[in-house]
Amino acid sequence: MTVVDLLGTGPGRAGFIERHGLWDDAEYAAAAQALRVIDEHGIELIRVVFPDPHGLPRGKTLTREAFAAAMCDGVGAPSTLVLKDTSGRTAFPVFDPAGSPVAGMAGASDLVLVPLPTTFRVLPWAERTAWVLCDIHRPDGAPLPYSTRHVLRRQLDEVAARGLELRVGLEVEFHAFRRTGDPIGDGQVGRPGEPGQPPQVTALSTGAQLLSEASIDAVDELVQLLRHGLVALDLPLRTIEVEFGPSQFEITFAPQDALRAADDLVLCRSAVKQLCARHGYHATFMARPHLPDVMSSGWHLHQCLLERETGENRFAARPGDDGALSGLARGYLGGLLAHAPAASAFTTPTVNGYKRYRPHSLAPDRILWGADNRGAMIRAVGGPGDPATRLENRSGEPAANPYLSVAAQLVSGLDGIDRDLDPGAPTLRPYHDGASRLPASLMDAVTALRADPLFTRRFGAEFVDYWITLKQAEIDRYQAAVTDWEHREYFTLY
Repeated sequence: MTVVDLLGTGPGRAGFIERHGLWDDAEYAAAAQALRVIDEHGIELIRVVFPDPHGLPRGKTLTREAFAAAMCDGVGAPSTLVLKDTSGRTAFPVFDPAGSPVAGMAGASDLVLVPLPTTFRVLPWAERTAWVLCDIHRPDGAPLPYSTRHVLRRQLDEVAARGLELRVGLEVEFHAFRRTGDPIGDGQVGRPGEPGQPPQVTALSTGAQLLSEASIDAVDELVQLLRHGLVALDLPLRTIEVEFGPSQFEITFAPQDALRAADDLVLCRSAVKQLCARHGYHATFMARPHLPDVMSSGWHLHQCLLERETGENRFAARPGDDGALSGLARGYLGGLLAHAPAASAFTTPTVNGYKRYRPHSLAPDRILWGADNRGAMIRAVGGPGDPATRLENRSGEPAANPYLSVAAQLVSGLDGIDRDLDPGAPTLRPYHDGASRLPASLMDAVTALRADPLFTRRFGAEFVDYWITLKQAEIDRYQAAVTDWEHREYFTLY
């Protein structure tokens, strides 16, 4: 019996998904194709995952029979999966008799993961295993307001109503090291709230030689491993590059629709980590690992607005526009600059990410824009009539949740358009002391988020409060920890 036979009425039919109208025609067509692939490839296990608040995939692994049922009714999962901080500890009192501050999730009640068949992939590194991304819904079929994918989709609906489409291109840096020692050594076992020690690693390259062919050849085994895996997943890979630091790499993707790009980054980061782990490497998208001579990693987000009907790039200057950017692009740019402090809580959402903001490091530390200037927070690329004209925000970290990072850019830019915000003249001195600085810490970014009404208005007060609670839990644990620096500084001195 095939999986299609198990379904009877067909995927999505006469179940939770159909009752609540959760799939469009494209999803139904993709579901039928996914079931055929399962039969043709002999797939036995399917990982059904959703992006958690931190952009990490969580979910369940189903047998083919269970997946057939999930394509009609979804999959139940505990709501605490969306309530955890980066340590895996639930940050909300779900068992408090007075009730949870997160509506509808008291008692760790269930949510429903609804597969998105258009994201279905066969995993090239796992035997007879496939993967599918899910949206999260309440048991009554309503989308979960804390779903970060839902947050982005709502903002994209807004820009579509204006006859526009957000197109983004991704440049994501990361580190990959050779693992040493036992797979799980002493002290590496942790618990929620107290992660274990990280693995022991050694560098794969010496660094200091940006884009050196000799350096990329020295790590060809890893490069080929990643290329094969990412291409097999149908990800729009353009380049794999050796960066400045030891064991530092960059992956770039072709420009595409914003939601697809965010989905692809979730899969890409997971794929890179799993491929590396299976072959004795450790990959990390942490911005600045605590290892000798490392360079910080960033996530450079290229963005532009297109006309939905014609595909025309609305950021390129038209006849009569003053300068290389259109008036619409300048307004969008003004919004990115105006809301940069608050948006940092989404584009740089970890404590570690702020260790990257250093002068003269090809990472920004001030809120400025420049014409093709890689020291500025926003690098404007292109010119009159150039269909590739775009704005590159260089402030983000590679660990960011892509849905929130992109959504924060979009709402900031649209606000700039609506208020016709002037970005001023481009800088020639991106590390000039007179310019406003980016937040110096996650705490500063959260404080800025509290003070900026735009995100409360566009994301909803409920979501912003939820996000701040998660980030505050991370900050509180960090502030309570005694660091190596403190021990070295004071233990002998006093």
